[in-house]
Amino acid sequence: MAFYRSPYEAYPFLSDADDDLRCDFELVTDELASGAGLLRSQVTNQNLAEELLWICEMIYHINPTLRTSLTVTEDETARLAAMVDRLQKESTVHGFVLPCGCQSACTAHLLRVKAKCLVRLLYRYLQRGHEVPNGLLDLCNLLSGYFFLLALKLNALEGVEEYGYCSRNYR
Repeated sequence: MAFYRSPYEAYPFLSDADDDLRCDFELVTDELASGAGLLRSQVTNQNLAEELLWICEMIYHINPTLRTSLTVTEDETARLAAMVDRLQKESTVHGFVLPCGCQSACTAHLLRVKAKCLVRLLYRYLQRGHEVPNGLLDLCNLLSGYFFLLALKLNALEGVEEYGYCSRNYR
C-alpha cells in the first residue's frame, strides 16, 4: 500500500512498518534524553547536574542500538550501576512511595516510568524474534532505578516528605 510521505518528515524512520519497533525505541529514548535535559535544568546541585548531562549522553548512545550495535561500554554500565548503588545507600526510604514531591523529583519519577517503557518495548522486540543485547536491557533497567532513587534524593535535598504507598492488590 502506497501512502504519502511528507518531504518535511522529521525523522526518516517514522514510516517504518507498525510491527518494526526500532523507531518506537528511538522515539522513547529521545523523549527520555529530552526529559533528562529538562530535569537537569530543574536541579540546583552541580554534581547531580553534571551526572544528568552524562546520563543524557548515555541515553543518546543507546538510541540507535537496535539498528546498529550497543556502543555503551561495560565501564559506562558499571558507572551507572555505581550511581544507582550510591543513591540507594544515601536513601533512608525503602519500599513504594507515591510519585510526588518537588518539581524535580516529579520529573525524575516520569523518567523512571519512561525507562520502564523502554524495557517493555525491548521485551516486545525480543518476543518478535529479534536480538537485544543483554547490556541494553541492563542499561534501561538501571536507568529506571536511577531515576527512582534520584527522585528520592531530590525530595530529600528539598526537605520534601515522601508518602509511602501500600497496594491493596499486591501484598
